[in-house]
Amino acid sequence: MTRADDVPAAALPERMGNEALALRGSLPAALVFAAGALVLAAPTLAFVARESWSTEQGAHGPIVLATGLWLLLRLLPQALTVAVQPPAWRVMALFALVLPAYLLSRIAQVVELEGYFMYAALLVGIYGLVGTAAMRRLWFPLFYLVFMFPPPETVVYTLTLPMKMGVSTAAIAILHAFGYPIAGQGVMIYVGQYELLVAAACSGLNSIISLSAISLFYIYIRHEAEWRYAAFLVLLIVPVSLIANLIRVLILILLTYHAGDAAAQGFLHNFAGLLMFAVALLTIFALDALCKPIWNWVFAKRLAGKPVSTGVFS
Repeated sequence: MTRADDVPAAALPERMGNEALALRGSLPAALVFAAGALVLAAPTLAFVARESWSTEQGAHGPIVLATGLWLLLRLLPQALTVAVQPPAWRVMALFALVLPAYLLSRIAQVVELEGYFMYAALLVGIYGLVGTAAMRRLWFPLFYLVFMFPPPETVVYTLTLPMKMGVSTAAIAILHAFGYPIAGQGVMIYVGQYELLVAAACSGLNSIISLSAISLFYIYIRHEAEWRYAAFLVLLIVPVSLIANLIRVLILILLTYHAGDAAAQGFLHNFAGLLMFAVALLTIFALDALCKPIWNWVFAKRLAGKPVSTGVFS
C-alpha cells in the first residue's frame, strides 16, 4: 500500500473513499470471524483454564492471554494498512485441513492438541481477513499467544528426565562440598534420614516456559527495534531459569534436612517456587539494565571504527 505522501493531492479523496469502501466491505467478514472465534475459543479456553491454568505449570496462561491480546490490538491499526485479503479458495483449503483436526482433538479431550488446533483455526481466520503482509506485522503477538497453551506431553517427558538428572547431580555436588550427608541415585536424593524425589515440576522446564513467556513480552516491548540485543537477552533466559530452579531445589533440600519433610512439602514448597520465579524475572531485568550500556558502548566504538578494548582500562 502506498503512503499518503506519494499520492497526488487531487487523488487523495478518491483513494480514501476507496479504502473506506474496502473496510466497509470487510466488516461482515470480520463479524462472521468474531462470531466463529467466540464459538471455537470459548469452550477450548475454558478447558485449558481447568486443566492447565489452574496448575503451577500453566499459571502464566492468563497473563499471556491478556498481554497478548493487548499487544495485538495495539499493532492492529498498523497491520491493517497493508491488509490484502487472500483468495477464498486458499482460506477454505486451510480450514479443511485444520477444522477436522480441531474437532477430533475436541472429542479426544487432549488439552494440548485442542488448544493448538483451535489457535491454528483462528490464525487461518485472521489470514483470511488481512492476508500475509498484515500477519507479518503481527508476528510477535501471534507467536507469543502460543505460550498460553501447555506444551505437548511428549516434549515434556523428553526434556524433563535429563533436566531432573542434571538438577539432582548439581544439587548433590554443591551440598556435598559443604559437608552435608547427601547422596543420590537417578532422580532420588538421600539427605540425612530423608529420601527426596525430584519431580517433573522441579526439573526446571516449567520455569523456563513461564520465564520465557514473560521475558519475551518484556524484551519485545523494550527492545523491539534492536533485534540483535533482543536475541542476546533471549539467550540469557534459559541459563537464568535453570540456575534459579537449582537454587529452589537446594532450598527445599535444606528445608527438609533442617526442618523436616512436613515443612518442605507445605506452604514453603510453593513459596520457594514463586520466590525463585520472581528472582529469575528480576534477574532478567537487572541483566538488561547492566548489559544495555555496555552493548551501546561496544557498538558505538564499532561504528566509529575504533578497536574495542578488552582490558580493564580503555
